Amino acid sequence: MKKIIITFILSAGLFVSCTDLEVTPTSFTTENNFFITQDDAVASVTAVYASLSLDPGEQSLFGRNLYFLTDMASDYAAAGVSATNPQVRALSSLTHDATSDRVQVAWRQIYAGINRANVAIDNIPKVAGTDAVKTRLINEAKFIRGLLYFQAVRLWGGVPIVLHEPTSIDVESLKSKRATVDAVYAQIILDLTAAESLPAAYPANEAGRATSGAAKAILTKVYLTRKDWPNAILKAKEVINGGYGYALFENFGDIFNKAKKNGKEHIFSVQFERNQAGNGSSGSTFQATSFTGFTATEPADIISDVALFYDIYDAEDTRRDVTYKKQLLNPATGTLYTFPKPIFSKYLDLTNLATPGNVAINFPLIRYADILLSLAEAINEKDGATLEAHELVNQVRRRAFGKAISTPDVTVDLVGLTTAQLRDAIREERKKEFVQEGQRWFDLVRWGTLVTEIKKVTAKNSVSERNNLYPIPQSERNIDPVGLPQNPGY
Repeated sequence: MKKIIITFILSAGLFVSCTDLEVTPTSFTTENNFFITQDDAVASVTAVYASLSLDPGEQSLFGRNLYFLTDMASDYAAAGVSATNPQVRALSSLTHDATSDRVQVAWRQIYAGINRANVAIDNIPKVAGTDAVKTRLINEAKFIRGLLYFQAVRLWGGVPIVLHEPTSIDVESLKSKRATVDAVYAQIILDLTAAESLPAAYPANEAGRATSGAAKAILTKVYLTRKDWPNAILKAKEVINGGYGYALFENFGDIFNKAKKNGKEHIFSVQFERNQAGNGSSGSTFQATSFTGFTATEPADIISDVALFYDIYDAEDTRRDVTYKKQLLNPATGTLYTFPKPIFSKYLDLTNLATPGNVAINFPLIRYADILLSLAEAINEKDGATLEAHELVNQVRRRAFGKAISTPDVTVDLVGLTTAQLRDAIREERKKEFVQEGQRWFDLVRWGTLVTEIKKVTAKNSVSERNNLYPIPQSERNIDPVGLPQNPGY
């Protein structure tokens, strides 16, 4: 199979999410006809990857839809004037409820991906082909399934664990009760542990596939979220010392340079290409919602507070001018345009401003800087502010300030911090490093600081402790209110 850019006619259209109970399936006969050859097995796993980047008629999961929950409903991002969907504006102001269409779509997209993975895992063993290839494909599907359950458990808490394709069209048999948080995490760890046996790398034309390093990286985040510091340290060091060749780009901007996608810092990225979704679309809408042209019209996705989230960068910190743009050259006029306030710019393709819905910038789901900061955090929490923990943070800071990454530099290095001071420093670096990368809400929740931090933004003072989880979509509870009890506050 070629690079995972998903121009494939989705066989997933054949597969119905068994937790999307608003849809009554009419047939489950297609898998028996579809799974015959090894090529069929490959195509089924292509459909699993597609669940991350493509949802015809809707914004894709990592193309922007998850952003509403993980970023816009955090502190630094907000809904601009161009965001006309009242459900989006409600998420921005933290006034959403269980009828939110964005929450419902995220639930559907996550479980659609899980079901595609289940179909592949259940059916690949019976196709003709080599055992090695079939095992690899199954473990790729398990990686995506584990990744999607990791999103789900952090968003909603205990969620239904569905591990096999449905075998009946009876709605009662399709109902799945919420499992405990511990049970969901146990399944995530099982899936990602299986995925650790994936190849360390693939040929260039297969870039974008899940690797053993990616599995270990996501496991690092799983253990970090669980505050299992020893295992977080173990897995992070396996990523760093495992011979994968991961490293920081010397230039922060290269992370979002489409010519350098799937590079040394990218551990696992959701793949986006021009025209992959058809109709002149890439499956990612980040550029179109961050940039409305050289006008004063406010985009749909905006910074919530310039003083709190733009002005905090040192003038020499290169991350600021990659993450935001205050000015941009208008190629039509040759003049520099100044925006009323900084716009998000990580996903702006400056060579393709004319067709903002058709860009080829990947979504970096996990990258090497995250592993360095995650390891620093785990060490600091377990052993205190060691020299090793300082150095891990300093590597990220040196790159940010354009310094040699591995060479100590007194102008930017943190030294002699206490455990509490280093904890605060790590959190500050993450805030500056991962804007628009689906990290902020998850970080605030696991640190227990979501309400405190969001309340600093005047327009978001409706936040409360209920916002540490999202509501189970009401459309799902209408089918099974007993098996899907609602989260507190909704």
